[in-house]
This record gives sequence, C-alpha cells and structure tokens, in this order.
Amino acid sequence: MKPDTLRVLIPALSFAALLAAVFWLQPRAMSYLGLNLLFNLAVPIALATIAQMLVIAVNDLDLSIGTFVSFVACVTASFLHDTPLLGLAILAAAVATYALIGVLIHLRELPSIVVSLGMSFVWGGLAVLILPAPGGSAPPVVRTLMTAKPPLLPMAIVASLVIAAIAHLIVMRSSFGVALRGVGGNARSVQRAGWSVLRLRAATYALAGVFGVLAGISLVGLTTSADANIALRYTLLSIAGVILGGGEFTGGRVSAVGAVIGALTLTLASSFLTFLRLSPDWQIGAQGAILIAVLAIRLVLNQRERQA
Repeated sequence: MKPDTLRVLIPALSFAALLAAVFWLQPRAMSYLGLNLLFNLAVPIALATIAQMLVIAVNDLDLSIGTFVSFVACVTASFLHDTPLLGLAILAAAVATYALIGVLIHLRELPSIVVSLGMSFVWGGLAVLILPAPGGSAPPVVRTLMTAKPPLLPMAIVASLVIAAIAHLIVMRSSFGVALRGVGGNARSVQRAGWSVLRLRAATYALAGVFGVLAGISLVGLTTSADANIALRYTLLSIAGVILGGGEFTGGRVSAVGAVIGALTLTLASSFLTFLRLSPDWQIGAQGAILIAVLAIRLVLNQRERQA
C-alpha cells in the first residue's frame, strides 16, 4: 500500500469507528439533524487545521493560529459587520502580516515556535482592544451561508468536503503544492530547481493566513457573536488534527484530506465523550488518549510497511 494512501486510510478508519460508536450510543444522531448537531463547529476547526497543515508542511509550527482566529472573529463581528470595507482591509493586512512573518522566519532563521508564540500575544491583544467584552454580530451573508440547509447532507459536512477538495488540489496537485512540500523535504533541492524558497515560505504563510481568516469568519457565522478568547483551543486542535490526519512535523509529509478528517474526528470525539457521560474535566485527557491510540496504530502499520 502506498504511503499516501495509508496516510489517509488510518484517519478515515478511525473516524468511521468513532462515528459508529456515536451512532451506537445515540441512534438519534443518525439523521440529518443529528449529523448537523454533531459537526456544527467542524468547519472553522477544519479551516484552522488546514492553515496549520500548510505551516507544518514547510517544517514550521504555528502557535498563534488560535489567537489569530479569535482576532479575525472579533474583526468580523465588529468591523466586517458595521463597516465591511474597513473590515476587509484589516483582514487583508492580517494576511499580509502572516506573509511577513514567514519572510522574517526565513531571513533571520528564527524558530517558528518562538515567533508564532510572540505573535499569539499580539493577536490576542488586538482582539481584546477590538472587543473588550463578548459581543458583536455576524454579517448577514456569513450567517445565511453557515446556516444553509443543503438537501442531502448538513452544511458542515458539505463545507468540509469542499475544504478538503480545495486544499488537496492546492497542496497535492498543483506545482505550488509540490514546491511547498519540497521546502519541507529538501529546501536546497527546491532552490536548485529554480524556486525561491523565500517567496514560497511567504506564500505559504499568506495562504495559511487566508484559511485562518476563513476560520474566524465561519466561526462567527455559527456563533453569531465573538469573543477575544473564542478560539484559543484551536491551536492545539489544529496541531492534533494535522498529526491525526497523517501529517508529520518534518519532511513536508502532510495530507489535506487527512487533516480535514482529523479535524472532524476531534469534533466528533467531544460528542462521543459527552454521550459516555464523561466529566468535562476528563474530556481533554480522553481526547489525547484517542490521539495517542491512533498514532500508535499508524506507527505499527508504518513499521510493517517498511519491513515489507
């Protein structure tokens, strides 16, 4: 079996097993309304996970994605709702800032963990300045889109499929995606092939910023308001989603489809643990146990694949 196939197969089987367990515990979830409730918040998590996946693909790590999504949510619920042009300008500046972060990391050879951790305080501070207290309103267009009801599957599942398809085309099927993963695998070879590693890293961070912006906008469309701390957990969830979806921290080995499946699995895990009547204090630890179990299975299968 090809490594790329195995990279997607394991998270897909894990997701299917968890979904079957949820249906067994709560048969009423096996309906249009039930699926909509299970995956209601999956879209912003999936978008944030794709943003993290892009950064991981170039051997970096973004510890600011959670606060960035919170900042975007605050901008969306305030400026984008009241003064759309100003809101769009702020979001465009935020994406440009993400690109500059990639340039800074490359030129100065700084650890991405340190830079992104510092930026997390910047995004968090800006979010508090914009919305000192929870409030704001979702733009009508965003609210209408996120609450739409397609005929066959809930909007969350349809949107996740679209996100996975678009991200797969960008990362796995385009020349940019090949060069992007090449930076993570062997940056010198990419440079010898005529690509500018600096421009690739800047474009990668800018694209990650775009997905982060979409995550914040979609989150406000679901919650109808914003808070400076609304998406702080997205940092850890996005990293876990990428790894659960078959990604690795080095070598440019990532999977866009697997990352979305990983995000859906983490979203589903919360409902599964709730149906088990597990205390919320233990749910984060239980989610970590699920992640470790899936990674252990993947490690065993990868070793057998190499031995064969």
